[in-house]
Amino acid sequence: MRQMKLGLFLAPGGHHMAAWRHPDAYPAGFSIDSYIAVAQLAERGCFDMMFVADVYSTTRDGGRQDSFRFEPLTLLSALAMATKRIGLVATATTSFNEPYNVARKFSSLDHLSKGRAGWNIVTSSSTVEAYNFGREAHRHLTDRYRKAHEFVEVVRGLWDSWEDDALLIDKERGLFFDSSKLHQLDHDGAEFSVRGPLTLPRAPQGHPVLVQAGSSEDGKGLAAKYAEVIFTIQRELDVAQAFYADIKARVISFGRDPGHALVMPGVMPVVGRTRQEAQDKYAQLQALIHPQAGLSGLSRTLGIDLTGVDVDGPLPPIDIAQLPQSRAVGMVETARRDDLSVRQVYERLLVSKGHRQLIGSAMEVADSLHEWFEASGADGFNVMPAMMPNGLRDFVELVVPELQRRGVFRKAYAGATLREHLGLPKPGA
Repeated sequence: MRQMKLGLFLAPGGHHMAAWRHPDAYPAGFSIDSYIAVAQLAERGCFDMMFVADVYSTTRDGGRQDSFRFEPLTLLSALAMATKRIGLVATATTSFNEPYNVARKFSSLDHLSKGRAGWNIVTSSSTVEAYNFGREAHRHLTDRYRKAHEFVEVVRGLWDSWEDDALLIDKERGLFFDSSKLHQLDHDGAEFSVRGPLTLPRAPQGHPVLVQAGSSEDGKGLAAKYAEVIFTIQRELDVAQAFYADIKARVISFGRDPGHALVMPGVMPVVGRTRQEAQDKYAQLQALIHPQAGLSGLSRTLGIDLTGVDVDGPLPPIDIAQLPQSRAVGMVETARRDDLSVRQVYERLLVSKGHRQLIGSAMEVADSLHEWFEASGADGFNVMPAMMPNGLRDFVELVVPELQRRGVFRKAYAGATLREHLGLPKPGA
């Protein structure tokens, strides 16, 4: 029977924009104990993986909880030692990295975690990030994705520097590795010149799992060619079904198995033992939103200065073609369709980073996830608890058992690697 996939989108205080202000929220800073507790709780819930996003800059408004963040590979290496089964996925941008470094870091994480690593491929969009790398602006979107394609090819080539059985460590014969099973890359392309080989034997998974986040045309093209997991923002089932069908068709056009490209929309659940309890929890979080934080966050997401805008009036005229990412496009389109005020945009959409909100009893939340799963709207979900740790605990203790009762989610891990959890084959060398 087809099984639903679940990822935990890791955020220390929670994903609701005001969650960090909740008295029960984990600190939104640097407590490794908090991260370990969350990772172990997700593993207890048999989640396939946990995911760490990354941006190479602080936010302009200092009151935001996500102004500060650990370097994700460092964080996941620490969490690898505190967990045994759950997959470990981190973001690394192709805009401000070199392929050799990325290949080496993720291969290292795969070795250290015994086959649980995954790379979330992004191209970045924030001008503030560009400033930290000596640039005044990003390259054009199409150029960034052209570079990303070559970047991924180089990384995959470096991961194949060594064949699976190249490492001998034969003390009797004095042979550490079989040099005939070492392959030099010698890549010379438009963006990169990389000789290789990688300084590590082949990773336990062959290649760490490739993940892609983004729903633009360029993003879908990258996902269809390479990604084994696709994170996406989808709020309506019919739109999600169209996205799902489009991605699967594109994957097939590249000669790939559509079952090896798993679509996982983000969802922000607020779960109660009753619907009223869930609504009360959500209302408590909504009451913590500071208006200036809402306006500043929306300005940052849209890449537009909204200072002085009437929050109870409509969004000002916005050229969708100039927006920085598909998340921003979706927010503006929804605001126009539903005639939302600026305040309603940040209270209804920005609070969950543009993702779908599920507010209700465990049965109702499970019903919604099950419906999308069965209706070809998703292969699974990237779960974004509104508040940590309580939101994750509610999901693990209330929703997961209901999904297990229906037979659509595992009761125990059957494999040890992330590829085994996701039903993905190990790439040949």
